[in-house]
Amino acid sequence: MTNDPLFIVMALVMFAVVGVLLFGIGSFAKGGDFSRKWSNKAMQWRIAAQFVAVVLILLFAYFRQGT
Repeated sequence: MTNDPLFIVMALVMFAVVGVLLFGIGSFAKGGDFSRKWSNKAMQWRIAAQFVAVVLILLFAYFRQGT
């Protein structure tokens, strides 16, 4: 399974979701001007990244159901 290109892309996107989530939480914690500028945008990026991750997970499950 780890040699499957779709699995690798799916895993990378899931790690990106975690990275964006941590950035968003960090921007909330930092507060001030930085938080006002980046917190909402980071959470919007997280939603988009999660959407891509869910679509890739569904595609992976659909294409690999017979194997």
